[in-house]
Amino acid sequence: MSDGMTGGMAGKRKRIILVDDNMTNLTIGKNMLKAFYEVFPAPSAAKLFQCLEKFIPDLILLDIDMPEINGYETIRRLKQSEVYTDIPVIFLTAINDEASELEGLNLGAVDYVLKPFSAPLLRKRIETHLLLAAQARQLQKQNDNLQEKVREKNQRLMEMESAVISIVAELVEFRDSVTGGHVLRTQKYLELLIEKLIEENIYINEFSGWNLDYLLPSAQLHDVGKIAISDAILNKPGRLTKDEFEIMKTHVLIGVNAIKRMEERTAEHEFLRHAKIIAGTHHEKWDGSGYPLGLSERSIPLEGRLMAIADVYDALISERPYKKAFSPEEAAEIIEEGRGRHFDPALVDLFHMVSGQFADIVTQSRLETAAPPLTASAPRAAAPAWAAF
Repeated sequence: MSDGMTGGMAGKRKRIILVDDNMTNLTIGKNMLKAFYEVFPAPSAAKLFQCLEKFIPDLILLDIDMPEINGYETIRRLKQSEVYTDIPVIFLTAINDEASELEGLNLGAVDYVLKPFSAPLLRKRIETHLLLAAQARQLQKQNDNLQEKVREKNQRLMEMESAVISIVAELVEFRDSVTGGHVLRTQKYLELLIEKLIEENIYINEFSGWNLDYLLPSAQLHDVGKIAISDAILNKPGRLTKDEFEIMKTHVLIGVNAIKRMEERTAEHEFLRHAKIIAGTHHEKWDGSGYPLGLSERSIPLEGRLMAIADVYDALISERPYKKAFSPEEAAEIIEEGRGRHFDPALVDLFHMVSGQFADIVTQSRLETAAPPLTASAPRAAAPAWAAF
């Protein structure tokens, strides 16, 4: 006798619920099948659903013509349930017409058996569909395992990409001795801003296609072009001259070109696409006075407008050879001064909603590096502080 009939090598018999309002049919059907399966008679659809609350059968034999809830309505309810939808249902009926059979199959029945039953035929139909159901479950399990392996592989690749990017960013930061921790902090600021952007449902059309698993790590490359700037300028113990600042500004296009070369060597561009946009536009200003392209307002990609706030805030709270660190409160005020000039006004509003969390990131960073507490800033220059960035 086949495994389908015996319930498998382990000897566990398959469970079938037989639903029919005719007691004679219930008795005959159970007697035909009880030697091969555990059969649970149910005289109505209501009784069927009571049984389903206690256990999930391997198959349901369902009469069509029943009072109160007929077979068609019963299978509709079964297929609408995530719990019951995969249970194979074989319709039992004395109605021998093509339209009725087609309706049952369209509703999700796997087969259609006419009354009076032929015991060998009924058992063979049941055996076939139990086997098909078992094969479907096995295929689904294999598919789930394959998808999990793909997810794990993609996760490992993303982790590797992020690790490589982090190392590159750290190399850049290592050369720039005055910006310790900048890359990590700006990434955290950016995450806070994006979370609040999503929460407030602002600029939904601009961020709807973003994959944050790629976007946030890609922000680490925003200053990658600084790797080509000479140490004499990068680590100058004082303010840059006009000519030196012009050289410093070239790090943007150098970084964009470096990322483009990365794109040419890989089939996966989404990660690098975000990196290129952030690197190329985070020094643009809302009023069009930024660099390198002089973009203004919403012609500046949203990634760049967000990164501008994160980047300037961190520059403000960081000590430089030519200035002391501003306090987080002072930095927040300066960001506000840049509303509508340096920064997108809507994003400045978002920033103020999370400015306290920005300050927490600064505090934690200072504790981790054992740096002295932030001191009050030196007297401000006549020009607003944001104008220097």
